[in-house]
Amino acid sequence: LTNYHTLERALGEYEINTIFHLGAQTIVEIANRNPLSTFESNIKGTWNILEAARRSPLVKKIVIASSDKAYGTHKELPYHEDKPLQGKHPYDVSKSAADLIAHMYHNSYGLPVTITRCGNFFGGGDLNFNRLIPGTIRSVLWGESPIIRSDGNYIRDYFYIEDAAKAYLTLAEKMDDKNIHGHAFNFSNEIQLTVTEVVQKILDKMGSTLEPKILAVAENEIPHQYLSSNKARKVLGWKPFYTFDESLAKTVDWYKEFFNRTA
Repeated sequence: LTNYHTLERALGEYEINTIFHLGAQTIVEIANRNPLSTFESNIKGTWNILEAARRSPLVKKIVIASSDKAYGTHKELPYHEDKPLQGKHPYDVSKSAADLIAHMYHNSYGLPVTITRCGNFFGGGDLNFNRLIPGTIRSVLWGESPIIRSDGNYIRDYFYIEDAAKAYLTLAEKMDDKNIHGHAFNFSNEIQLTVTEVVQKILDKMGSTLEPKILAVAENEIPHQYLSSNKARKVLGWKPFYTFDESLAKTVDWYKEFFNRTA
């Protein structure tokens, strides 16, 4: 992503007409320790792909992955798409900046861009065990107490990865209507859960009596995040397919099978 000429060459040689820009450094703790590399990946990576797309006559659709973190902290929730982007910490700022740059490329150059703002992804295939849900599932499977790095009270918007994939594909298909170019869309199942509640749901789902260890060492985290997907529902006709409990059950089953295969 940080090599502009490679991106430009890839778009040309492979005759790309639709871009899903999903690549980023996505871990808040890493961003806190390494802001410059996070900015290189998340901000420079975004302007590189957009500039390469601007110079490619074949590109007709670009879906840019922003984040609910781009909104920063707001007193009034849920987040709606017209809320200002006001990240204050390294990861949040990187997503606010990338989001604004995407808008700029549409407004200044007419680039066919739409933007997604989603909650915390989870689901099978995520092998970053620093994240809450895969880390908790692995701990239970290994008979270890799950680790909660925050105080457990942070409220997050958890979004199942299969629903996210369907959301991205739906948005790209709807981009045949140029009236939605330049728009951002929140995607969410619109539930609010604390970190502790999520961990307890996993423990209950897996029939575990383990007690989580609460470290309360997380820094530069937004305390409460909650998205409204009303715009996506009305404009795109989108809605999530799975409930949180259904998607959590599918996720637990995926990791059980994964660890059985790798044992």
